[in-house]
Amino acid sequence: MRTSGILLAISSLNSKYGVGDFGKEAYKFVDIIQKTGFTIWQLLPLNPLGYGNSPYQPYSSQAGDEIYISPDLLYEQGLLKKKPKPLENNDRVDYEKARKLKAEILKEAFKNFKKDKDYEEFIKFDFVYKYAVFLTLKKANNLNIWNKWDKEQKNWIVDRKLDLSKYNEGIEYEMFVQYIFYKQWTDLKKYANSKGIRIMGDIPFYVGLDSLDVWENQKSFLLNKNGNPKFIAGVPPDYFSKNGQRWGNPIYDWKYLKENDYDFWIKRIEYNAKLYDILRIDHFRAFDTYWQVNARNKTAKAGEWIEAPGYEVFDLIKKKFPKLEIVAEDLGGLRKEVLQLRDHYNLKGMKILLFSLDPNEGNNNFSDKKNMIIYTGTHDNQTAMGFFESQDRKTKDYIIKLFKEHNYDDENITNGFLEMTFDSIADYAIVPVQDILGLDDNARMNTPSTLNNLNWSFKLNSMEKLEEKTDYLHKLLKKTKRI
Repeated sequence: MRTSGILLAISSLNSKYGVGDFGKEAYKFVDIIQKTGFTIWQLLPLNPLGYGNSPYQPYSSQAGDEIYISPDLLYEQGLLKKKPKPLENNDRVDYEKARKLKAEILKEAFKNFKKDKDYEEFIKFDFVYKYAVFLTLKKANNLNIWNKWDKEQKNWIVDRKLDLSKYNEGIEYEMFVQYIFYKQWTDLKKYANSKGIRIMGDIPFYVGLDSLDVWENQKSFLLNKNGNPKFIAGVPPDYFSKNGQRWGNPIYDWKYLKENDYDFWIKRIEYNAKLYDILRIDHFRAFDTYWQVNARNKTAKAGEWIEAPGYEVFDLIKKKFPKLEIVAEDLGGLRKEVLQLRDHYNLKGMKILLFSLDPNEGNNNFSDKKNMIIYTGTHDNQTAMGFFESQDRKTKDYIIKLFKEHNYDDENITNGFLEMTFDSIADYAIVPVQDILGLDDNARMNTPSTLNNLNWSFKLNSMEKLEEKTDYLHKLLKKTKRI
């Protein structure tokens, strides 16, 4: 079935509290994309942000980050006596100020919260209490990583010997925060579903060392006796990075995971399937082969490819979740076995239009097909306009000529990229909001292998320009038979 969608992180929604949240702007965004004719809203992970505000290094693969909680909805719920004062309006997300403000607001709301049946039901989820303990102990240790805590604290997850009574209030508070996150998110998702919009969530393949996942499941990872990784994840050198990418995530102990029926992965999928309608698995190729680097190495240059038991894992996933739609992030130079694994389970793969127009990119010169998602770009790429502006005259002329030949808009380059994407034979076509608005690389969401304040900080400061494009987009989706 031909359909279409839009990619926008919750954090990028406009907000007077420093970062996008589950409040009225999110509902307004749903209304706009419904009017346009899109049926998929693709997000970035909603888990607690880790180092550098990256959603791909979370403190937990199941918990949610409190910064997405809407203060306005707390006020409407009666948990705040007065409306919170907004922050100064910035053009970009300000994580530091937003986190500080949200913490103050949530502490106030916690004082006025009364437990109900919904809350008691929610805290039965396996991760909730353990994550609350994890975060409470982490805060008691100045946010230090769990393997630096004292022995009793570090071992609580295994032996439950530590007396937690002095931490009870902190633990109760963290469970409250997770409940509010879950409630606000599921309300928003229900609203989107009622408008015919499905939510695509994003699951990182790896988890961060500094996480509940690793603390609780230390035997599931290749760690030394001090809880540090023996080996870490990354990717080898390529056109974009001469030293490769050294991500630092611990590597799974697949032998141990197999002995336990891959329960770690099954639980992750099970809970995320409650939060989203479609799951995109980031770095899918690692289910076939993954790049393993000795943790002592300072770059990812010296590593080796190790085979993973992808078929065993997906046999179980498909058996337990037969109706769940899973998308494989299969970008980059891959061996044919990765694609065979993807196709064996009939998973949709991905294609980036910009890569196929880039004379320096050799990994995307394959034909479009029905069972795939085509994107102009993703959160890790230049915007379409930024890409075009950065090309030499010869490449620009080639793109314009291509647009002319196919009767795409060759004067408004933004529209040309959109028309080419939606005209693809791919069943799904998804575009980042930046490409709908024709924004340049100042609006880029992330530049891989870099740490700076621009990454993850794009903000959609106004919905007006997006609303102005709804008629054009609606006609385009009709013309390309996506509605």
